[in-house]
Amino acid sequence: MALAYKLPNILKGGIIYAAGDTIATLISYDFSLVRLIGIFVIGATIYAFEIPNYFKWIDKKIEATGSFGNALKRASLAMIYFNPLWISRHMLFILLLTEDYDGIGVGLLEKGLLSFLFSIPFSLVANYLIQNKFSLKHRFIASAVFSGLMAIYYSLSNTWFA
Repeated sequence: MALAYKLPNILKGGIIYAAGDTIATLISYDFSLVRLIGIFVIGATIYAFEIPNYFKWIDKKIEATGSFGNALKRASLAMIYFNPLWISRHMLFILLLTEDYDGIGVGLLEKGLLSFLFSIPFSLVANYLIQNKFSLKHRFIASAVFSGLMAIYYSLSNTWFA
């Protein structure tokens, strides 16, 4: 299986993740140009590489047959990717970009877990739709838009679950 890392995903990942995070920073009055650029770079590199390749793997493992069972398995695999550790890592990136080193610790894992648990109903529905209603070609952009919205939630979770 050839790995996917193409310019359209690089640009879309950078722009969408940066936009979602920027909205979160504007809501919480924490805007930072360094953070904006940093999240753009993370979205364009790490996320633009990992997510489309993981979605390709899901396609290879669970066929999109139209059955509810397979559809639920595909959504569940997407949820497994965006797990508490993924959320904690995203929060860690934010802490590093804002030089908030005091926030780095075991508590970050707890925040990731709480954020994940509270978002399960919404995330399961969104991932079900993304994995089963979008073609592989458009799945990363759909996921990035959803993740951009979730970036707002993750950023605010860092405060809510403190």
